[in-house]
Amino acid sequence: MNFLLGMLISSASLGAYEPNWESLDQRENPQWFEDAKFGIFIHWGVYAVPAWGPKDRYSEWYWYDMENKDSQTWQFHVDTYGEDFQYQSFASMWKTDMFDPDHWADIFDRSGAKYVVLTSKHHEGFALWPSAESWNWNSVDIGPHRDLCGELIEAVRNRGLRMGFYYSLYEWFHPLYRSDIGRYVDQHMLPQLKDLVERYEPDIVWPDGEWEHPSSTWRSEEFLAWLFNESSAPEDVVINDRWGSETRNIHGGFATPEYGHIPEGKLIEENRWEECQGMGMSFGYNRNEHIDDYRSATELVHLLVDTVSRGGNLLLDIGPKADGRIPTIMEHLLLDIGAWLEINGDAIYGTTAGNFPAQEGLRFTRKGDMAYAISLEWPGEGFEITLPEDVEVGSVTLLGLDADVSFAQDGVTLQVETPVVSPADNLAHQAYVFALEP
Repeated sequence: MNFLLGMLISSASLGAYEPNWESLDQRENPQWFEDAKFGIFIHWGVYAVPAWGPKDRYSEWYWYDMENKDSQTWQFHVDTYGEDFQYQSFASMWKTDMFDPDHWADIFDRSGAKYVVLTSKHHEGFALWPSAESWNWNSVDIGPHRDLCGELIEAVRNRGLRMGFYYSLYEWFHPLYRSDIGRYVDQHMLPQLKDLVERYEPDIVWPDGEWEHPSSTWRSEEFLAWLFNESSAPEDVVINDRWGSETRNIHGGFATPEYGHIPEGKLIEENRWEECQGMGMSFGYNRNEHIDDYRSATELVHLLVDTVSRGGNLLLDIGPKADGRIPTIMEHLLLDIGAWLEINGDAIYGTTAGNFPAQEGLRFTRKGDMAYAISLEWPGEGFEITLPEDVEVGSVTLLGLDADVSFAQDGVTLQVETPVVSPADNLAHQAYVFALEP
């Protein structure tokens, strides 16, 4: 009996996962991901050339939408390029001549993000690396003539950040996908996905496009057992939940709500989730979005704070232009978030959900014995916090201000007297963090 128990423990310690969800779901999220809280999503592909969509659509769905001859996208396409212009012709127009991966990595680092997820292949099937399975439909064979995945992951890791890849399991118009899903998975999808892992050893594998088939059809359990047991990926590689039509919010490493549509599910209940949103409505760059369609830095900081206070990570998307530049408005917003995190990051990184009673205008996080009360607006001369019964406050400080804050605790009620500050104190103004020390 002791020998068998020892064998089981030994197998578990070696990460010998079996190709079934019962085994795979025993794997916990690596701590680095739980602590990171903030990542950058990047949607960049051939769709960056037309860079257009209705304001309620994702611009990266351009090819799919233009096939509908009653759509706004088709009308835009006809008016701009002519009805005989094929989507595939955009690939040779995608030059990325101003793409500077070191500059991108610098912006990501200064934003305070801890990891990056690049679309290696969207539903159009165009690969951003020299994929043999996408001959003449990848960024080395045509268009940029550059290994975009390889260049960026090297630059990002040189800045000390983690990086992984979004990968679409399905492709809208691939002949094999349309005619023989089994052959598509065996001969195209799995070899391509394994090549991506072996070539770049990503920290994150973030699939999408899973919804048309169950995980058994995609052979997801088989792939994940290979990823964890045999592949060259880091031991602490992270995966999401998009592995089959039945898996979201239930199986995998973390749930992936999108634009605030947070469903019920096991992973959500366990606080294993990551919210993904763009700065506007689209993930890919959309020329049809104007300044009023973008959220402000304050709104994005509030999104980060709210997400982390409920136990999630935020994966905030940028859509670079076809020439390789990050739109200036997106750089500004990222740097504003970074300036806020430089002062208030202790209340974000490495924290857990606050689990305080819900209170208007306040969000809460915890880290060990510390608790953080984050006020979404300047709280005036003073404010009141209702504490959980297990929180005793010994001191209060306002992050960014080198001074104690007066307070009084009466049971679960904490009265805080807001200190007098001036613009010279240079506090990040999007939200204000009060650290509650025991």
